[in-house]
Amino acid sequence: MAASALISIKTNDDKIEIVNQLLLPHITEYVEIDIIQDAHDAIKTMKIRGAPAIASLASLTFAQYLSRALRQEPLPDYFSSGGALKAHVQPLLDYLYTARPTAVNLGNATHRLTKKLDDAIAANEDARTIAQSLIEEGKLIAGEDVGRNKAMAKWGGDWLVSRVQPSTGKTLNVLTVCNTGSLATSGYGTALGLITYLHEVGQLDKAYFTQTAPYHQGSRLTALELKTLQIPSVMICDTMVGSLFQHHNIHAVAVGADRIAKNGDTANKIGTYNAAVLAARHKIPFIVVAPISTVDLNIDSGDQIPIEHRPPLEACLVRGAIYPQPSEGKVEQAQVMLTPFGLDGIYNPSFDVTPAELITAIVTEKGVAVKKDGENFFDLTPIV
Repeated sequence: MAASALISIKTNDDKIEIVNQLLLPHITEYVEIDIIQDAHDAIKTMKIRGAPAIASLASLTFAQYLSRALRQEPLPDYFSSGGALKAHVQPLLDYLYTARPTAVNLGNATHRLTKKLDDAIAANEDARTIAQSLIEEGKLIAGEDVGRNKAMAKWGGDWLVSRVQPSTGKTLNVLTVCNTGSLATSGYGTALGLITYLHEVGQLDKAYFTQTAPYHQGSRLTALELKTLQIPSVMICDTMVGSLFQHHNIHAVAVGADRIAKNGDTANKIGTYNAAVLAARHKIPFIVVAPISTVDLNIDSGDQIPIEHRPPLEACLVRGAIYPQPSEGKVEQAQVMLTPFGLDGIYNPSFDVTPAELITAIVTEKGVAVKKDGENFFDLTPIV
């Protein structure tokens, strides 16, 4: 890589810090996560975002909580038995899960920790041993992310190169939606990881990314990440995707996912469905890049994916640095309202669902899935 990637979560012994993504790209401020409630607030208010990143933060914070508890003298009463430990910590896991309902990674992380807890109780392990195994599992959940991101980026990147078969290097132009880089994961990224991989192997010409809406941080974070990595890039408004496809040679659209149903229907940041419809019209491959933990085989289709709606006021506000750009020194920021007061209603979903029929390929760390000829759904069995 030409430069060091940004870091969403920093850990040092017992200390956890996250970069406050609400202030990026103009101000880089790390916020300490000291208690379970801090993690819940950071996830819910979107100080941290990206399905893999929020799962990592929840797992690390839970591990931090238990590590501190084990150092207390005397030990808290809930270490008297495995059952007492479960009665105390299960509500904490359930509470963390409520922070973001659409992103399945968070639920998978909390369910994985619950299963670890239940299996240890069934094996008659003592509460101390159970707590230590939960700490290790929490750290493992966060630590797995970078390696699998690099694996899926290579799978997807190589698949695209094989499909396009460019005759020269620095040829491919790829559009992405929202942020799926190191700020949305524990490192490297999913869809943005694919773009980074193409850049590293000398196949990328430009990365295009959409400004989904004034209040969503995704495009601004993507701009910051691509600039940091020194990857040539172009930002466009989401209403201009059709024009881009008409007048520029775009070889693929690569997006992340917050939840993928059994049939391949995919929930992702609002605006993804728009891009998929336009990509299909222009016969541009549409690639979903996400870890196995994002695939939810318990739901048959996207109709069953819960869609989070953000507070209506968020759709009316924009936050940023005051223009013209200040000279070196303190950056002054402001938040302003773009709409009239007293509107009759505001429709403000955070996500939309792209049907499997509009998706060309789904990539996980285990490989690439494509639909069989004539079918509008995926068999995800080989890649989960």
